[in-house]
Amino acid sequence: MRKAFAYIISLLVSASLYAQADAPVLGQVLPGKIIQMENAILEPLQVRDSVLIADQLFYGFSLNGVEEGTQFSFPVVKDTLMTGIEIVEPWRMDTVKFVKGKKDKPGSLDLRGGLTITSFDEGIYILPPIAVQRLSIDGVLDTLVFEPQKLEVMTMPVDTTTFQPHDIKGQIRYPVTFKELLPWILGVLAAAALIALIVWLIVRYSRRNNPDYIKKDPPHIIALRELDKYRGNKLWAPEKQKVFYSGITDALREYIAARYGISAMEMTTAEIFKDMKQTDAPEDLLAEMKELFERADFVKFAKFTASEEENASALPVAVRFVTSTYQTDVEEETEVQVEEEKEVKDVLRVS
Repeated sequence: MRKAFAYIISLLVSASLYAQADAPVLGQVLPGKIIQMENAILEPLQVRDSVLIADQLFYGFSLNGVEEGTQFSFPVVKDTLMTGIEIVEPWRMDTVKFVKGKKDKPGSLDLRGGLTITSFDEGIYILPPIAVQRLSIDGVLDTLVFEPQKLEVMTMPVDTTTFQPHDIKGQIRYPVTFKELLPWILGVLAAAALIALIVWLIVRYSRRNNPDYIKKDPPHIIALRELDKYRGNKLWAPEKQKVFYSGITDALREYIAARYGISAMEMTTAEIFKDMKQTDAPEDLLAEMKELFERADFVKFAKFTASEEENASALPVAVRFVTSTYQTDVEEETEVQVEEEKEVKDVLRVS
């Protein structure tokens, strides 16, 4: 078997070297004995009923029983076989079968040679004959001529009578599935939760740092703490009564402003109690308070000196007014707090 492969390689090398020496031109008949062979082989590489443009075909020949050691020279070809026929793959020689010789006799080979061609133009072509030079092991040179073949190249048939051109259709839009929407839904929910958290933190931080939202003592606590400073009779002396009555009425003015929303610090006594009549404060307390404020005005502006009984009743009247009205004030603060909490919940719900 190794000897057979060695003979085949020797044959191909010999054929190649011989072809480089005096290679014939395709279709050219060289001097020497001319042997007319059968038709050349023309086989399409695609399996179909007809040969279409750009189809590839094998164009060549086959020889059986070639004596081992015989040399061949193929025609010279370039890029085209002829006008309209292009070469895809150059000449090649394949050994189809090899029979080993007996004793000193050479073996025999079945060979198949040819090239691959194609055409990009529709039409009928008469391919040139194939002339191959053969040099036997005895040194006999002859030319094998294989008859040409006819090649018909066709285009893809189009029925123009029934063909109807149509506009390019738009992209097909398939309905969106829940699986495709799920990542978007989760993303929106996560973003909403994050926004709600940010809003809550901003509201909480702003209220903690806003003086209006800093938790302070209720107005009645502030008022009672301030009034407690004037407990006792150390400020009842005539030269100290102005300080005594100014401190008590100023504490009450601040309490009235915080409790009832009346600008008592900038108003006269008459203006204060005119507005206080519109509130829910008890009338008997308002009468006592008005008398206290008028006495304080006399002490501060008319150099009036109050009696010890009047001085002793001043602080209890003020304390009684605060302690009698602060309960309503606590209820209103609770309502405001509830309303603020509701606003925060509404903000979070909207977010």
